[in-house]
Amino acid sequence: MSSTYAIGVDLGTTNCVVSFVRLDAEKPQAEILPIPQLVDRGTVESRNSLPSFTYLATDAEAQSGTCDLPWCPGQDYAVGEFARRQSADNPDRTVGAAKSWLCHGGVDRRSRILPWQAPEGNPQISPVDATLRYLEHLVEAWDAAHPEEPIADQQVVLTVPASFDPAARELTRDAAFKAGLPESLVLLEEPQAAVYAWLQQMGDNWRDTLTAGETLLVCDVGGGTTDLTLVDIVDEDGDLELRRRAVGDHLLVGGDNMDLALAYHASQQFEQQGVKLDPWQSVSLWHSCRNAKESLFVDDGPETHTVSVLGRGSKLIGGTVSVELQRDAAAKLLMDGFFPEAGLHDKPQRQMMTGFQEIGLPYESDTGITRHIADFLSRHGEGESVQPTYLLFNGGVFRADRLRERLMNVVGTWYDDNPPQLLAGVHDLDNAVALGAAFYGWTRANGSLRIRGGSARSWYVGIESAGLAIPGAPRPLRALCVVPQGMEEGTERDVPSGEIGLVVGQPARFRFFGSTVRTNDEPGTLLQSWDEDELVETVNLEAELPKDDDSDETWVPVNFQSRVTELGVLELWCVNKASNRRWKLEFDVRERESDT
Repeated sequence: MSSTYAIGVDLGTTNCVVSFVRLDAEKPQAEILPIPQLVDRGTVESRNSLPSFTYLATDAEAQSGTCDLPWCPGQDYAVGEFARRQSADNPDRTVGAAKSWLCHGGVDRRSRILPWQAPEGNPQISPVDATLRYLEHLVEAWDAAHPEEPIADQQVVLTVPASFDPAARELTRDAAFKAGLPESLVLLEEPQAAVYAWLQQMGDNWRDTLTAGETLLVCDVGGGTTDLTLVDIVDEDGDLELRRRAVGDHLLVGGDNMDLALAYHASQQFEQQGVKLDPWQSVSLWHSCRNAKESLFVDDGPETHTVSVLGRGSKLIGGTVSVELQRDAAAKLLMDGFFPEAGLHDKPQRQMMTGFQEIGLPYESDTGITRHIADFLSRHGEGESVQPTYLLFNGGVFRADRLRERLMNVVGTWYDDNPPQLLAGVHDLDNAVALGAAFYGWTRANGSLRIRGGSARSWYVGIESAGLAIPGAPRPLRALCVVPQGMEEGTERDVPSGEIGLVVGQPARFRFFGSTVRTNDEPGTLLQSWDEDELVETVNLEAELPKDDDSDETWVPVNFQSRVTELGVLELWCVNKASNRRWKLEFDVRERESDT
């Protein structure tokens, strides 16, 4: 069935947004889909975004219909605004930051682990299930608004962080398909979507702003992550073309950290009043400070904001305790803590790690985003730091004028003679990713402009060296490049190398590494050693690949074929040339029968 719309879905860490544009539009202007959702018990309203929170109801709430929706009665959970509000009062039953957990390779992302460290007896769901619930709600909202054009028949573009590894992309794709999104679904990196939003606003005039040889730095600071991307403007046979040069690491620092910083500041004020908050109140305060930040940092925001938490002591049962946050003090706290003065050659500060650590999300120890930007530009220059011509901001954090101006000023000091200019034009920073994704869908259908990038990283497999065993010492590991950076979606490559032994018929561990800095390695490049910051182990799989039933083989000689799907998902095939048998390694944490 032919599609009517291109739909962009921003599956955000803190908010989800859906945008759409007619495919037959001559001058596309994407619109935002209003999303019906619970905003209070028994109250359904439409909002332009769906907060990425899940509230797991009590048995009494589920039986009384607290979480019921017009199209889905009897629910025992709620997503959206009501769930976000519950995060302050019932943090032990509220799931947030599922997207950050989705790309955390240190946990089983299909296990019921959220809310993290919930008390025994409380319900929990997996990061994949939380993602599925948000997407199901978005699908239902679209289909209710467009019953004649169901989302399964449309051209859908779903955005992911540029730094998502293959496993996180695969898990996102699976959740999307289960939610009812079409098989033709396309994944688009969020910073690229932000650029497409700017291109849509500029129309054909974008070529009057950008010139061949210039470089654009996209700085996307969202609720849970910071994404950095470099895009080069190049001359291709007399026509301007955009090419992504590099993406940064997955930095778990963003608006959530800022909320926590405000919460810590507020807790000190509580202590001055003689009120010591317990762990439950501290989590509630964190969520309350999110509302304070959003209130204080809008252009016409108040000078103060009251932050309250429910009382827990015998004298405070049923009451609340409150403090006032000052706008100027909050602005200074966030600017100095997250956008500090820094030099071009500064690097993020690495603290000595404590030997025993609580398991959780791997947040950045250095919250100085300016230092992360300096390090990113240094690592992706050819002998010296990249000098961007323009900066494009994205993410709700940059709605605050003070934070945008602070970052522009700090980066401007790095290039006295020619500081980067702000690439203006995108005013709706909350919705830019969804708007840009919808416009990208339109460009794909109409054969128009495309940002060329391909794989954001070079990918390697770990090859254990043969040799005599040494007691207490592992055999040396080599890294074989199987996907070069920039390999286009929908393409495949043979990986030239000697035959590699593939273990079959017994459990084995398969190790994969990614690199954002080794940009010149080609498939077949074999690394004998590497620096710690060159290659990062991202996927570590344990699987038992099948063998012939009547065979005693423990390993077979294979060569590799790699493929990057249209969704940007990496597939690695192991091929035995003698028998033409093939095994596909899945970049996923689930157990699945391997293809043969």
